[in-house]
Formats: sequence, C-alpha cells, structure tokens
Amino acid sequence: MLAETICSAVSAAGLGIAAITAYRKRFLTATRIAAYSLVPVGLVMTGVVEWVSGIVFKPSVWIGFALLAVAWLLFMTTRAVERRSGSTRKERKAARQADRGAVAPGASSPSLTSGAGTAAAPQAREKPKKQQQAAAPGDDFSDIEAILKKHGI
Repeated sequence: MLAETICSAVSAAGLGIAAITAYRKRFLTATRIAAYSLVPVGLVMTGVVEWVSGIVFKPSVWIGFALLAVAWLLFMTTRAVERRSGSTRKERKAARQADRGAVAPGASSPSLTSGAGTAAAPQAREKPKKQQQAAAPGDDFSDIEAILKKHGI
C-alpha cells in the first residue's frame, strides 16, 4: 500500500515538472519527462510493484538468487579452466597434431623433423644472413626491405 502511494506521488510530481517544462516551450523534454513519470503508475497498475515487494521480503527468494549466483559462478569457472587448458580430448589431440606439423613460412618441410632434416635446418638459417650481408651497404632501404620480406609483404 505504501509503495503504491509513493509511486503515485512520484508520477504526479513528474507530470507537474513536465507541465512546467512545456510552459517554457521545451516540448520534447516535457514529453520525455511525462513518459518517465507515467512509468511508476503503470508498474503499480500492472501489479509489478506488488510482485517485486513480494520477492524482496521473502527469504526463500533470496536463497534462490544466491543459488543462481553460485551456479553462474561455477559455469564461468569451468569455462575459464576449459579455455585455458583445452580440456576436451579432441582439443588436446588437435593441439598435439598442430605442434607436430608446424611448418615455418616458406619452408618445404616441417621445422620439427628428426634425422637428416635437422642438419638442413642450420644451413637454411645461414642463407638469409648471407643474403642480407650481400645487400649493398649504401642502400638505405635494405633494412626496410628485410623487415617487409620477413613479414611476407
């Protein structure tokens, strides 16, 4: 009963402010204030205020909200752990296969190979250094060209 009276008083005050604002020739603002001031009366007439006051003063409702908060917290925690570790079996298997088949850009074979492939890797690393040294020392754009080539541009 008290909540309904307060909502009605707030709406009446809001409509009064809207009338004063309209008198000052600010019709758009007055219309907006009138719309906001009619909301509390509308909530009282639809029964929302009674429903909300019934929720606020029941301990079982607060326990329900607490349980929903705990459930949400558990969902978010498991989701964060899953993202961090890739906990599903398929994700772990795909990650292992991706690590095994890592190929450097421009390489003809995977960079992590065993046997004879490891001896070819140091030679491949020395070639770009020799190419960079072979560039003319007076060329001001050689560093920029090297950076652009490194990024594939």
